[in-house]
Amino acid sequence: MTRYAALLRGVNVGRGPRVSMAAFQALLTGLGFSEVGTLLNSGNAVFSAPRTEPAALAVRIGDALLNELGTAVTVIVVTGDALSKAAAGSPFVAADPSRLLVAFAQDRAALRHLEPSLRAALRPPDEFALGPVAAYLHCPDGIARSKAAEALLGRLGRGVTTRNLATTRRLALLATVSTGDSTRRANAGGESRK
Repeated sequence: MTRYAALLRGVNVGRGPRVSMAAFQALLTGLGFSEVGTLLNSGNAVFSAPRTEPAALAVRIGDALLNELGTAVTVIVVTGDALSKAAAGSPFVAADPSRLLVAFAQDRAALRHLEPSLRAALRPPDEFALGPVAAYLHCPDGIARSKAAEALLGRLGRGVTTRNLATTRRLALLATVSTGDSTRRANAGGESRK
């Protein structure tokens, strides 16, 4: 069995669609996944499944969300290993990990595609880097004050989803533990983004 994380874009924030994490967990269990745990109320789940291409799992989960919950959202699935690499791979030292966005896409081409537009929106002291597993946007003055973050969280980033570094680290930890442990840790709070 392989550990995965399913990340939903833009649920339970602002005017975005609403997805109950209990319903999301039940949906993943109903798809035959095991050791399912959720984190926060913004579309983060970890689960175990036989080794499968993450893109195929994302399609399966997206179809189930639409068919069973009536919710059409972008679903990104990454392996637990990739999530751990993303959590550890930031080239930026962030005094506040909630000000460093980690962007995930189902394929690296989507990240490369948004890089030129994000770089054009960058204003100091913001920094952007494309890593092997994810892209990183460091916003030392805050995400709400960053034009690049606004672009990434808006239309430009439609095919990606972001989590701040603190949430990414917590998800990486959950992707390495069993359901009993992940359920306890999942209820500890925190913050994530689109």
